[in-house]
Amino acid sequence: MDPSEATLRVRLVREIRYVRGDATSPQAKGVKVVAHVCNDLGGWGKGFVLEISRRWPEPEADYRAWHRDRARNDFGLGAVRFVRVEPYIWVANMVGQRGMKRGSKGVPIRYDALGRCLAALGDEALELGASVHMPRIGCGLAGGKWSQVEPLIEERLSGREVPVTVYDFD
Repeated sequence: MDPSEATLRVRLVREIRYVRGDATSPQAKGVKVVAHVCNDLGGWGKGFVLEISRRWPEPEADYRAWHRDRARNDFGLGAVRFVRVEPYIWVANMVGQRGMKRGSKGVPIRYDALGRCLAALGDEALELGASVHMPRIGCGLAGGKWSQVEPLIEERLSGREVPVTVYDFD
């Protein structure tokens, strides 16, 4: 690659914006998608999902119904459901963790599944003309490392010109 191609490539990769605040109150104009990681067991009740449920009941209800009917749908690692909660806000329920506890097979986060979720999120965000808002997904109860999650976000979202804001809760 010649130097001008390298410069062009660097300019195309957008940075992730980091702010202090609550990802359920996205700071942007236009259409927004609040993204978070779910487990593959149908459990909803700890971590960031509690904040989502306090603000909007629809994502939890949709996730539970999606899991309950999993024999007839795409529920599983790497799947995403988009739930409209306000005229300009969607929530992306991304199944990116196996189980809920650390054990002999390590932490619950599955980076390959998260990567597939983020690719689908990028497709939907581009179609909606939306920005994406999230906490440091996969790094709380799921046990992931931001040093592994951040490059997935850069490749599948910000590198595709999807504006991304990551919220660190006060």
